[in-house]
Order: sequence, then structure tokens, then C-alpha cells
Amino acid sequence: MSRFFYIALGWGAVGLGVLGIVLPVLPTTPFLLVAAFAFGKSSPRARNWLIEHAHFGPPIRDWEERGAISRRAKVLATSMMALVIAFSIWKGLPLWVLVLQGVLISAGAAFILTRPD
Repeated sequence: MSRFFYIALGWGAVGLGVLGIVLPVLPTTPFLLVAAFAFGKSSPRARNWLIEHAHFGPPIRDWEERGAISRRAKVLATSMMALVIAFSIWKGLPLWVLVLQGVLISAGAAFILTRPD
């Protein structure tokens, strides 16, 4: 039962990661990290496929080996965060929403920016 759960979690995370490639607000790499973890618990073959994948593998290996996030990914992530704040201001969202977004986005950006490249 637990193996089935982890396989389902892994493929679900891969699916969300693939959606994140085309949807700008949905991140890709965190879902692929979850998939690598889940496959590590359930399917060595699927995990190997994922970490050896030409596009998905490098960020996973960087994270697992050094806790690193590429400079390109950092710039993209923080730019998207800034765009979310700008869009929220443009839409005239209430102040409490802007403050909450600012606090949460600042925490996320601080985490991302303090990781090695």
C-alpha cells in the first residue's frame, strides 16, 4: 500500500511539474523534488529516469548534492514574485492581502536567495 502511495505521489508530482513548465504561477522544480523523494521510496527505476532526465535532472541533482538553486531559477522565481505583487497592487487588492503577500513572498525570496548557486 505504501509503495502504491509513493508511486502515485511521484507521478502526480511529475504531472504538476510538467504543468509548471507552461503555467507561470506553478513552480516546476519543487514538484520534481517531491517526485524524486517519492520515487526513492517506491521505484528506483522511475527515480533514475527522473534524475537522469536531460531537463528535469540537473536541478534535482544540484539540490540533492549541494542544496543549490541555479542563478537563472533564482532570477525567474524572484521576478515572478515581484510580478505577483505588482499585479496585486494594480488590481487594487485590500491592504491586508498585500501585506500578507509581502510577508510570505519575502520569506520565500529570502530562502531562495540564500541558497548557493
